Amino acid sequence: MMSVNKETIEEYMNAFKVSDHERVLACLTDDVVWEMPGIYQHVGKEAFDKEIENENFIGSPTIQILKLIEENNIVIAEGAVQGMMKNGNILDAVFCDVFEMEKGKIKRLTSYLMSKNASLKFE
Repeated sequence: MMSVNKETIEEYMNAFKVSDHERVLACLTDDVVWEMPGIYQHVGKEAFDKEIENENFIGSPTIQILKLIEENNIVIAEGAVQGMMKNGNILDAVFCDVFEMEKGKIKRLTSYLMSKNASLKFE
């Protein structure tokens, strides 16, 4: 049987795959923090909401979870993500997301993302 925290992360990922804002936001605490070290830090649901469909991308991403590990209200998801960018590039990356949970909701997310196609630029 899957834990409440892992169920939340599965729901979060499934909602993200179809860009379902309401379902994504339902997985978060009101004071959620999403950080990609050196790139951005978003605080609160409103800031998080704007990043669900990043303006540099077309459509929804494809996400595969390879590992989902939990200990003491920390869930770590390792996986891969692909997406089409507006500038014609294709995002092909691997990620490690560290979720800090509170009462079954995501309180803090730290995302580590590494492009598999090194030519990718974020401008």
